[in-house]
Amino acid sequence: MALVEVKPSRIDTAIADTIADHTNSGVEHTAQTLTWAADEHVLLALAAIGWLYTHIRQPQQRPVANHILAVSLATAVLPHLLKSVFDQTRPDRLTIRGHGHGVPVSGRARDAFPSGHAVHMGALASAAGLLPKTPRRLLRTAAIALSLTRIAVLAHWASDVVEGFALGAAVERLLRPWTLTQSFRKQINWRKRP
Repeated sequence: MALVEVKPSRIDTAIADTIADHTNSGVEHTAQTLTWAADEHVLLALAAIGWLYTHIRQPQQRPVANHILAVSLATAVLPHLLKSVFDQTRPDRLTIRGHGHGVPVSGRARDAFPSGHAVHMGALASAAGLLPKTPRRLLRTAAIALSLTRIAVLAHWASDVVEGFALGAAVERLLRPWTLTQSFRKQINWRKRP
């Protein structure tokens, strides 16, 4: 039992009810498959592989690889810490008609707040700010879309996803001064200018 009980808002409930009423197994299966791309295990593995590759093959990019790995580790741990403090029942545990329309059962029943997947995606969207315009926009679009899959499969309330996304972006920005040197940050900002 956690210290704080979090209740969904009326907007959260209305969104979840609408999804439960209008979804189908095809949509749910697709969203459930896509949501794996935002899973902490997948992202940690990719960050570790990227870190190793960069340190062997692209030493000039080591600061970025160090930053991405540090952010990935921080955003993997933080949701677990918060879920030990906050209890919130997942929307998929409160719908019967949703399961009839293909909504799967996800994770631990009382671990809705915050969405760990959205924390990771918020950090990714924020870190994309280090990239040029086109890849930055693509990564941010993908991060938002992957976060929304958590609402679609009723694993999280909409507010869990929004707050998780914002938290991930904040973590990434807070880690920048420690993982990226000031001269490196200036170099990246200079390269991004039109």
